[in-house]
Amino acid sequence: MEKPFFPQEGELVIAADGGLADLKRFGIEPDLIVGDFDSLNEKPTGGNVLTYPVEKDDTDMMLAVKLGLEKGCTLFYLYGGMGGRTDHTLANIQTLCYLAERGCRGYLVGESETVTVIQDGSLRFASCGSGTLSVFALSKEVCGVYERGVKYEVENARLTYDFPLGVSNAFVKECAEIGVEKGTLAVLWEHRDGKNAVVSGREA
Repeated sequence: MEKPFFPQEGELVIAADGGLADLKRFGIEPDLIVGDFDSLNEKPTGGNVLTYPVEKDDTDMMLAVKLGLEKGCTLFYLYGGMGGRTDHTLANIQTLCYLAERGCRGYLVGESETVTVIQDGSLRFASCGSGTLSVFALSKEVCGVYERGVKYEVENARLTYDFPLGVSNAFVKECAEIGVEKGTLAVLWEHRDGKNAVVSGREA
């Protein structure tokens, strides 16, 4: 696996439990380290380490997100949180909902696909060209959904959380945009060779 990201000046890098081992493998030094460290062979030490008990309500990823919010972060990229245990993946998608509810945006980045959650807002892509795209209602009803620049374009659609109508669309143009007027929508897409990157997102 290639290095997942390259920290830029001013960005805050938080290692959540076992994620510390991955960061070390890629030569990335975290600013903060949080978790109960049940996934590591040893507990890290230092002034930037926050240790929590194993029996707690928050997942280690949620601890990292809450810490980021306390530090004033509004845009989050969560790595290493999908493709393994299904319960962890679902928990991390709920974490994206937690961020959306607070007017923030989070991206759950896997090796070949990314998930985000938009609430009463939109998402714009560039350099798409190919790859699949799916949307799923996370609230009981999602209204005013539109998908532009994709194979199956829709305007003012209504989605519900009990029917997967938005699965398996596809990028066909250089730019695409997904939006929702009211409700919470999960958006999942493939990324190939760094393509299908998000240009901008808007919260209404």
